[in-house]
This record gives sequence, C-alpha cells and structure tokens, in this order.
Amino acid sequence: MSLASWFRWNEPPNRISQRSPAEMVVETLMMELSWQMKQAEKQQRERENEYRRMKTGVDYGWLVSYPKHGYDISPGERLQLEDMCSKIHPSYCGPVILRFRQVVAEYEPEAQEVSRLFRSVLQEAAEKIKEEEEAKKLARQWNTKNRTSLSLTTFKSRSRISPFISDIKTISEDVERGTQPNRRVWSMPEFRNTKDF
Repeated sequence: MSLASWFRWNEPPNRISQRSPAEMVVETLMMELSWQMKQAEKQQRERENEYRRMKTGVDYGWLVSYPKHGYDISPGERLQLEDMCSKIHPSYCGPVILRFRQVVAEYEPEAQEVSRLFRSVLQEAAEKIKEEEEAKKLARQWNTKNRTSLSLTTFKSRSRISPFISDIKTISEDVERGTQPNRRVWSMPEFRNTKDF
C-alpha cells in the first residue's frame, strides 16, 4: 500500500465526509484501476518466471529484482478516465467495479491493456445509465399523457350521460317542475260483451 493511499484511508472522518459523492466515485474507481494494473503486472511477472523456469529448468526468480514503479498511464489518459468516472452515478460504482473485475478475469490483460478495458467498462456503464434515464423520461411522459387523456375521456363521457341534457322526457322531470305529465293513451283491443255465442 502506498503512503498516499494509507493517508487517504486513515483520514479523520470529518475530512472524508467533506468529499462529494462524485469525488468519492472518481477516487474509488481510479484506485480500482491502479490496483488492477498492479495485479496485471504481478501476473505478467509470474508468467515470465514460469516461462523461464520451464525453458531452463531452474528457478532464478529469487534473484530477479523488479522495478519499484511499474507501468502507469499518461496524465492525459488519467484525466480522461477521471472525467468518465465523474459521470458514473454513485449507485453504479459497485456494479462498475464488479464488471471491471469480471472483464479483467476473463481477458487476463497485460498492464498496459488494463486501462483500455477500464475505459470500455465505463463507456458501457455510461450508455446503460443514459438508456435508463431515457426510459424513465418516457415513462414520466407516458404517465402524464395518460392522466391527461384519461381525465378528458372521463369528462366527455360524463357530459354524454347527463340526464338533464337529454331530449327524452321522464316522469321525474315533470315532478321536479311541478307539472302534470301528459296523459298517455293506451290502445286496447275492444271486447264486446255479447251473448251470441
């Protein structure tokens, strides 16, 4: 563990809480990138040692000294990656790290390839976030549109059913107005009361 990361993890709690969630996401993701790069370097050295051991039949790994500073990305690339990390929502930080670890385990990249894989995982996450935001926006528009059209439909249907606008005369209207209903004429067949049968 480097001295800078040791201080970062051992800072007083009030200083840690002063960071914004976006800053913490950037820092966490970039720390994951540097750790994966160191792991890739370590695995690369182990593969080289195994190859030498198989070729010569003797293990000289204990004699080899490795440089303290391994592969590192350029400052420009670091800024680009930090900018991409800043666009990741805090709720996606964990899934991005898990996906990155999965991709690294799947491809077993060399140290200089790790940043390219990291960039692709960040782009994939950014696209997914964008798709989800668009889906939420469409859902909100759909719900608003449906509420508006539903209320208009309900209003129109109520106006069609209203009995006071109807042309059909009812007894209740006559009672409400206090008038006598028109006499209805019933047609009945005539029966004669004859004894001719």
